Amino acid sequence: MKALSDSSFSASSASLPENILVNAKSLALVENEPVCAFIYDLESLRRHVRSLMSQLPKGVELYYAIKANSEKEIIETVAPLVDGLEISSGGEIQKVLNCSLRKPFIFSGPGKLDSDLREAIKHRVEMIHLESINEIHRLENIAAEQNRQQKVLLRINPMLPDHLATKLSMAGVPTPFGIDEKQLAEAIQLVEQSEHLILSGFHVHAMSHQTDVQRHQRLLDWYLEKWGEWKALVTDTSNLCYLNVGGGMGVNYLTPDQYDWSALCRHLEQSLKQHPNPPRIRFEPGRFISAFCGYYLIQIIDIKQNHGQTFAICRGGTHHFRLPVAQSHDHPVIHLPMGNPRDYGNNRSDSWQTVTVVGQLCTPKDILSRNQSFSDLQIGDLLVLPMAGAYGYNISHTDFLCHPKPQQIFIDSDVIDAHIQRSDQHVATAC
Repeated sequence: MKALSDSSFSASSASLPENILVNAKSLALVENEPVCAFIYDLESLRRHVRSLMSQLPKGVELYYAIKANSEKEIIETVAPLVDGLEISSGGEIQKVLNCSLRKPFIFSGPGKLDSDLREAIKHRVEMIHLESINEIHRLENIAAEQNRQQKVLLRINPMLPDHLATKLSMAGVPTPFGIDEKQLAEAIQLVEQSEHLILSGFHVHAMSHQTDVQRHQRLLDWYLEKWGEWKALVTDTSNLCYLNVGGGMGVNYLTPDQYDWSALCRHLEQSLKQHPNPPRIRFEPGRFISAFCGYYLIQIIDIKQNHGQTFAICRGGTHHFRLPVAQSHDHPVIHLPMGNPRDYGNNRSDSWQTVTVVGQLCTPKDILSRNQSFSDLQIGDLLVLPMAGAYGYNISHTDFLCHPKPQQIFIDSDVIDAHIQRSDQHVATAC
């Protein structure tokens, strides 16, 4: 692993990027109540995506999996820089259609509705990733209805070698994802017999949230070995050229070291050069693209001791930012002293006190971070949780207890550009 070069992508930085710090404090000073907001740095996101794209080997594409963060401003920022977008629902089709720049999009996921498939074909989806024998039959009928020749990939759930197994495997174990490799020949035959489906390749996504780049390199090498075996099952290979290898690049929330994208790309470049007839490789990461640009801002409402532990109770919580609970980790927290800008009392903590950061919910599981060490923490201070741009807000149960939803602020300069998105536009309520 290595740390990402951009300072705003430091996983455990002692300080925030200046534009985030200025905007966070400015917001707290103008609001009438304790603040709670997500702040997204769009220029930092651009720099990150440009860096990822610049390192891709020849013959390798990158699509953004919008499930990680499908807010309009994020998609609008990423879309001009990547090769395309990956979606997994009818609602996400609408997100792609609402983007001012029309990019190719692909459709995957194990629970596609017929209405979703019809909508995708209607709007010229590039490829549909088929996940079951039944789905092959359904898509053939729908494509026939619309008199469309539809390119497809078959998603495979292969048997993985023991050394490639992980705790969070998407393949190689019983999962809802993909077609069992034992059924692959049957699936290929069925697609080839279908008048309206064109087999363009295979999709296999075995690892999620992978932080070990060497393990990922070995996985890609294994995919390339299997490519020839899978290809040999196809009668007509004239349209067979794509191997979608998913995403799965992890984010290290607990240390500054991050996934070494450069090393992965260099290794893949050499592997493709050594392959006698390589496929066109397609990545579709989500978390690794958008996580680093987001910051969750909360303000301390109360500080209290209970059974020997100190708690900072904040405006917000896991109903807005579910990621720490979902990942079972204590998220890094950056302290921004405010000097008691309002009359919140004078409840100052001792210097370098160990504190557990919690939210407003009526559940003991509403914990954002345990045992964080703070100096002179006081009511009214701000706390910022970095790396909050993926699988945070959009997977959260925002309506629990009916607390107000957080603001979403998208900054594209050193000052607030007045683009504040309110709760009624949140993806969870708009789709």
